Amino acid sequence: MSDRLAVLPQYLLPKGALTNFAGRVAGAKGGSMTTRLIRWFVGRYNVNMDEALDSDITHYTSFNDFFTRALRPGVRPIAQADYVCPVDGRISQFGAIDKDQIFQAKGHHFSTTALVGGDAALAAQFEHGSFANLYLSPRDYHRIHMPCDGRLTRMIYVPGELFSVNPTTARGIPGLFARNERVVCVFDTANGPFVMTLVGATIVGSMATVWHGVVNPPRSGQVRDWSYANDNIVLKKGEELGRFLLGSTVVMLFPKDTLQFNPAWQPAGPVQLGEVMGNLPK
Repeated sequence: MSDRLAVLPQYLLPKGALTNFAGRVAGAKGGSMTTRLIRWFVGRYNVNMDEALDSDITHYTSFNDFFTRALRPGVRPIAQADYVCPVDGRISQFGAIDKDQIFQAKGHHFSTTALVGGDAALAAQFEHGSFANLYLSPRDYHRIHMPCDGRLTRMIYVPGELFSVNPTTARGIPGLFARNERVVCVFDTANGPFVMTLVGATIVGSMATVWHGVVNPPRSGQVRDWSYANDNIVLKKGEELGRFLLGSTVVMLFPKDTLQFNPAWQPAGPVQLGEVMGNLPK
């Protein structure tokens, strides 16, 4: 994948063309060509391979294998807190939900109803609650973990656009995270419902969860909804929830009066998997 193609304005390409191309390249087992691509990527984005379970890039048979690489045990300890950060990345925004409005960037908000695919009853459970938008850059570890213990009740695939989700785009495109393709994961916890939304982007070839596998493709253009109410899929704090095949953003929703954020958190600040995200209000 060339630098030129990676930054080509989206409007110059047929919808999904860059994603389809990136998906084919990322999944290909190209031998030495794959190794050269990974080596270029590691240098271009300053990826810290010392943290990887396998730091030898020649051992990865595809770019996807490298991109979703596991971390060495112990490099991301899970803090003693009620809620921990689920990813490596940067804070886009976080804070209180204003009735049903989530702050995206100066001048831009989006609704919880739009985020979860139009389900007003689901969104209503988070009125005046808390949200956190966390951005995963290309250099980051791209597995997503649980911020707290939870039992899966539902998953919703919402088709949408594939805009970039970097900070510059977030400041420029209204309702970005509720317009892009996304996978909404709904959990029950000891403190009420919790939503983890995986938001797609320009070259996100797919998103996957540990209970379903790859959710997209296929890209049918229709909302799809899975119920797990009768299953017993329980994930513990710090366990892997899913992964991006090329990076993006996660958006979390929590009910009112269930989360007091880490006072050290600041918009645009770096975060790591397992650090304190917050605790129950005192």
